[in-house]
Amino acid sequence: MNRTVKSMVAVAAVAAMSLGMAACGSSNSSDGDAKGKVYYLNFKPEAADQWTALAKKYTEEKGVEVKVQTAASGTYEQTLKSEIAKSEAPTLFQVNGPVGYQNWKKYTADLSGTDIYKELTNQDVALKDGDKVVGVPYVMETYGLIYNKDILDKYFATDGAKAKSVDEINSFDKLKAVADDMQAKKDELGIKGAFTSAGMDSSSDWRFKTHLANLPLYYEFKEDNVTEQPAEIKGTYLPEYKQIWDLYLKDSTTEPTQISAKTGDDANSEFALGEAAFYQNGTWAWTDLQKAGMSADSVGMMPIYIGGPDEENEGLATGSENYWCINDKASDADKKATEDFLTWVITSDAGKEALSKDMGFTTPFKTFDDVTSDNPLTEAAVADQKSGRTAVSWNFTMMPSEEWKNKLGAALLEYAQGTGDWSAVENAFVKGWASEYAASH
Repeated sequence: MNRTVKSMVAVAAVAAMSLGMAACGSSNSSDGDAKGKVYYLNFKPEAADQWTALAKKYTEEKGVEVKVQTAASGTYEQTLKSEIAKSEAPTLFQVNGPVGYQNWKKYTADLSGTDIYKELTNQDVALKDGDKVVGVPYVMETYGLIYNKDILDKYFATDGAKAKSVDEINSFDKLKAVADDMQAKKDELGIKGAFTSAGMDSSSDWRFKTHLANLPLYYEFKEDNVTEQPAEIKGTYLPEYKQIWDLYLKDSTTEPTQISAKTGDDANSEFALGEAAFYQNGTWAWTDLQKAGMSADSVGMMPIYIGGPDEENEGLATGSENYWCINDKASDADKKATEDFLTWVITSDAGKEALSKDMGFTTPFKTFDDVTSDNPLTEAAVADQKSGRTAVSWNFTMMPSEEWKNKLGAALLEYAQGTGDWSAVENAFVKGWASEYAASH
């Protein structure tokens, strides 16, 4: 995340809630011990209320205590470190992929016999350590350039438009030509910029230091057949990273010198108000866009074109950094209770509706084959997967550390503000990778 970290700190502040105390209210306390209990440390602040409601419903149905705690924005690792050391530690937590797993490998139970693993449509997406299944993704997410169909249609009808349909925008060169022309015609189009602000506040910078940085990594790793976290990278496609970042800054609603204070909410608002045509974000953004008044038939999503090879056949970026892990150090009763809870979440009508509708997730389980989505960005992701284009894999799960991302983000901001040059970005990207990898191995 990263892409799921938002500025909803008020909502997402660490707030433990023990729910459904019916199980605890029994005069026979050993009954609760026999049933086991669940403690879920949730990573996603934007889904905090939905998880709370779902836990309450499960407790009402099954009489099993479920406690949900949500870590504040950007604090999951430190919160997990604190909670896991307690006597009442989380029975259910998550890691973001192979790198995050290294910190918690001694706590991860083998999930190969669980329903959540057995029900995966493609078991290759599970996180594995040898033959051991250590994590199961519960959401597959997709990101790209969200676009406003109404603004683009208005642009396509202008004199000298550089494209006449979204389908024609299938390369960086074409995207740049369209964005530059839209910026020149912004008064005619009634917009403030082609792109929303590239905010480098902590609620927004993950879109660029993580998600956008995934693109040069994707092309380099694909070219070099890299399948595991490398000790060093070359930065082969840093020139392409630079040109898309330059485009975001140049054809924007906001001057580059002002982006340090711009937030994720600012970008969401600019897009929802029709002030910009393009907004880099993912399927998870629809909830906020809908709340801001956008209609489903006004938005679509296209790949992020940076000028990589064969990019006309490039699809959206699809993957997961949300893997459920069961605490192997929990009691057998609590582990069984946690497995049962997760089975209910992916098989019950209430659980399926919560994940797919209330939280807006695209899930990787066979039990969701009959679920349709009212999220237009999810529909765009499904259509993209069926299009024959090659999905961009999520390689940022191999980024060596949060510090690497933070230093890259700082260098991007200094470059944008004119207080640093691009060589600092290159150093943070390539040399920073090697040093951060060495520090953790």
